[in-house]
Amino acid sequence: MIATLPPAIPLASVLGAALLLRQLDRRREGEGLPGAALVWISLLPLALVTAAPMSVGPARGALVAALAVALLARDRQDVGQSECALKLTWVFGAALALSWAGDSLLAIAAGTAVPAEQWNVLSLQLDPYGLWAGALALALLAGAVLLGGAPFHFWLADVFHGSRPHLAPLVVAAPQAAGAAWLAQRLAGIDGFPDGEAFAGGLLSLAAAVALVGGAATLATQRRPERRVGTLASLQGALVLAAYAADPGLTPFAEVRGGLAAWATHLALALTAAGALARFLSVESGADDPPVVLFRRHPASAALGAFALLSLAGAPFTPGMFLWLAVGRRLAATGHPGLLLAVALAWLVSFSVATGELRRAFGSPDGRPAPARGVPWPAHAAFAVCAACLAALAWSWWPR
Repeated sequence: MIATLPPAIPLASVLGAALLLRQLDRRREGEGLPGAALVWISLLPLALVTAAPMSVGPARGALVAALAVALLARDRQDVGQSECALKLTWVFGAALALSWAGDSLLAIAAGTAVPAEQWNVLSLQLDPYGLWAGALALALLAGAVLLGGAPFHFWLADVFHGSRPHLAPLVVAAPQAAGAAWLAQRLAGIDGFPDGEAFAGGLLSLAAAVALVGGAATLATQRRPERRVGTLASLQGALVLAAYAADPGLTPFAEVRGGLAAWATHLALALTAAGALARFLSVESGADDPPVVLFRRHPASAALGAFALLSLAGAPFTPGMFLWLAVGRRLAATGHPGLLLAVALAWLVSFSVATGELRRAFGSPDGRPAPARGVPWPAHAAFAVCAACLAALAWSWWPR
């Protein structure tokens, strides 16, 4: 077996693709070198979070959320980004405040603020069930909200719809990675408290089922490609919830080389290319849409972007396939047939929507000449960079 892809390669690929996509933004004129440098200095820590999510504690998770909001709110003339920043402010702010209240209650009940030590104290059953159960539910809330699973999935679609193509992928992927790390650190050592593990498993099972079914239902009814990419990202967060529901004490995607960091890396890469691809797709109208310019004039670049979209949906022979299969196998091994069915339903809807989007984009031959207007070269380069890195991930994960 070959070694896991070094984290520096996907990190450089995501930042390089973001730099290329910025060249497509017509609103960047007049920004100046200081403004551009500030954006890139802010994107770097978000990219680092996706490369090493387990290094993000609760305090750093709050900083990641604040940095994402600040990036969107920076340009006050951009109505779409300002609206996204407002939504993220009250969603993230409320979730973090409630989770910190839950953490404080658990610390009071256990007499220690270290999660791994709290479970041994709570296992003595000196505190009433309602106290620690309610506190634990609140403590896990921020992780679920940052992951973006339904019913909190609206913010991901809004970010892809309303923000710029070089900002949206990392503004979405970094909080999701921080949310997964939040749950991992909050649930560390919970197997030493069987009652707490059972309660957390039931709570996460409910959250995962709602996230999977709600995300699939939303994806099936959406029409805008950008919002569909955001909802596919929310289903990636739902997979994390399902993996925790199967075994709250085990980090998700331990079956995949690289674990949770590999999932976050794949998420950032796939969202970068798929989000850029969505900018060239047309809104579904129900009629026979003509082929879009990218797919008509540059089918090779279109195929590279389609590879990232299909990977988000877990299509066969993509790196995303291994992530969906890892969660399904864990649910089957731990005896969660209901959640396994929900994962299968979400996968079918995701794959169907992604392939349908590509079928509409390629269109049907109509005898008309190819459009004279081409697609700027930075888009081709961004697709190539992300697709090459995703292919390398798939190769490193392929069993031998």
